[in-house]
Amino acid sequence: MVIPEYGRNIQTMIEHLLTIEDREQRTGAAHFVVSVMAQMNPQVKETDDYLHKLWDHLHIIADYKLDVDSPFEIPANEIQNIKPKHPGYGQKKPKFGHYGHYLMEMIDVAKTIEDAEEKKAITLAIANQLKKDYLNWNRETVNDPIILAELERVSDGALSLPENTKLVSPSEVIGKTPANQAANKKKKPNKKKDNFKSRGNSNRR
Repeated sequence: MVIPEYGRNIQTMIEHLLTIEDREQRTGAAHFVVSVMAQMNPQVKETDDYLHKLWDHLHIIADYKLDVDSPFEIPANEIQNIKPKHPGYGQKKPKFGHYGHYLMEMIDVAKTIEDAEEKKAITLAIANQLKKDYLNWNRETVNDPIILAELERVSDGALSLPENTKLVSPSEVIGKTPANQAANKKKKPNKKKDNFKSRGNSNRR
C-alpha cells in the first residue's frame, strides 16, 4: 500500500475511482472517498489545511492518475521523489565523546571565566559531573584524585582543583540512579499495612 495508514479498503476504493468513466460521477465519488479518509484519520483535522492534505494523499495513492475536478491543485509527482537534505548532525566528533557535547561545552565556557571564585565554583561543578559520568561505566576504581587528573586532561590543563578537593561521593551518585531508586522503593515497608496489622493485634488483645 502506498499510504498504509488508510488501510486496504481505501486503496481499493481509490483503485475503483480510476475505473469510473464519467468524469462528473468520478469527481463525486472522489469527494466521498476523501470524506471517508477524514473519518478514518480524525487527527488530521487538527491541522488547518487537512482537506488539502487528504486530496494530496488521494492523488498519491492513485499514483497521480486520477482525473477529477479537485478543489486543490494536484501535487506534482516529482515532489514525492525529492530526497530531503541531510540535517548535518553527527559530523562533529568530540575528542572525549564518552562525556558528551554538553560537558565539553561547559569546559570551554569555564575557560573564559575571569572571576576566580566563579571559575572555581563552575570547575567544581564540572568535576562532580565528570565523576558522575565516570561512574556510569566504571564503579570500581573511581576516586577523587583520578577525577581531578581527568579534569585537567579533558580541559587541556586549563581547569584544575586542589588535590584535597572533596567531590560528590559515589554512593550518593549511584543511589540516585533510576534503577536504584526503584529498588529502594520496593525495600521500603508499607506503613499503612503495618499500622493496620498492629491495630488488628491490639484489638485481639
